[in-house]
Amino acid sequence: MQRHLLTIFLAATAASAVTTPFSFPSLPDLVASPKTPSTPFPLSAARHPSKICVVDPEATDAGPALISAARECNNGGTVVLLPDTTYTIASPTDLTFLQSVDVLILGTVVFSDDVEYWQTRAFGYPYQDAHLFWKFGGRDVNIYGLGIGTLDGLGQTWWTAKRSNETLYRPILFGTDGLFGGSVSGLNMKNSPFWFNVIMNSSDILITDINIWIEVTNSSSPPANTDGWDTYRSTNIVIQNSTIDNYDDCVSFKPNSTNIIVQNLQCNGSHGISVGSLGQYQGEYDIVEDVYVYNISMSNASDGARIKIWPGVPPNTTGSNSGGGAGYVRNVTYDLFYNTNTDWAIELTQCYFASSQEACNEYPAVLLVEDILFKNFYGITSARHDPRVGTLVCSDPSGGGNGRYLITEKGANSDTQVCKNIRAENIAVAPPSAVTAEWICTNMDEGLLDVNCIAA
Repeated sequence: MQRHLLTIFLAATAASAVTTPFSFPSLPDLVASPKTPSTPFPLSAARHPSKICVVDPEATDAGPALISAARECNNGGTVVLLPDTTYTIASPTDLTFLQSVDVLILGTVVFSDDVEYWQTRAFGYPYQDAHLFWKFGGRDVNIYGLGIGTLDGLGQTWWTAKRSNETLYRPILFGTDGLFGGSVSGLNMKNSPFWFNVIMNSSDILITDINIWIEVTNSSSPPANTDGWDTYRSTNIVIQNSTIDNYDDCVSFKPNSTNIIVQNLQCNGSHGISVGSLGQYQGEYDIVEDVYVYNISMSNASDGARIKIWPGVPPNTTGSNSGGGAGYVRNVTYDLFYNTNTDWAIELTQCYFASSQEACNEYPAVLLVEDILFKNFYGITSARHDPRVGTLVCSDPSGGGNGRYLITEKGANSDTQVCKNIRAENIAVAPPSAVTAEWICTNMDEGLLDVNCIAA
């Protein structure tokens, strides 16, 4: 009834933004559960129930109308996108000025698929050529859809264009840049051109009850790089209670992601929940630390839990974006994973995207991986590697041919190891053949691994 009355009352509104005392669906109570962040989220300031700003449903380009409504309702109001209405964003929309405001999306937001236009207009970032149609930032911002609101990236146009031009930019469906405190909840997201979500330069955000999926209408041009979430240079983030049906990482922790909880997800068709990739850019120092991944259902995926590190590069290499970066991965736990038809239940590699195994051996990764725990893994893998179900491969601590690590015996000096304290406990994953599961374990302390290690 409330939604119906809201539709009737606001449908006649012609202004780009209006203020009205009308009652509207309020932000639901959102709680991080069962795992909670070590630093509690800040409380939202009170919202004024009479301060409601409606985005003009007649606007040809909803971008400027959304900005106008957000400016009017900043500092205590709620911006409303009407139900049963399609809003088309056809120009870059910068919403990084927000302060103590909610955005209620009850309609459908569609992003123009004018590929040529967005090549020079989208908000661009140097890391992995990320681009955004719109971006949210500021303080104390809640974006919610109550299970009704939908974001549609019209991805097939972009996937088809990519087939003939590998270098074109494909924007991300939703992104934050400098958002401190708030939430994203109750949204449907479909057909992103690139990643579905990026959370960057942000902190103290709860993301919950999101439904992500892809509709392919041209099988000769399938999706690519459609990560569910990527976190980048962000801390104290919780992602939970969502379903993801995509073609790349379900969640990926990019450089400088710290204090992250991911829990209660159903992932299908993905590349797993991944740390990385890290170490891609020489001269950069990448950190992923204090991450807890809990209660994940992973189906029809290349990987369940995954850590992917780029290898090193030859000495005196400059301008490299294909490895050689330093940093560390530390204190990461994957707990309670249900695998169905995954190729690898767990994959750890420090040879990600190497030009060859020989090159990787000669110039091993320099990025440290330590204090990692995989526990309570169940299910059955795919037949792809049967009877092997997982692979844990660390760089040679002797440094291969470049002499970066100088030790004479494996494990002789733990300070020179690039993988330390990697543990696997209560791992009950089987291959479909039902024979004894095998694990590839290279340069690992096998005494810490509750798995059947074999030579590569």
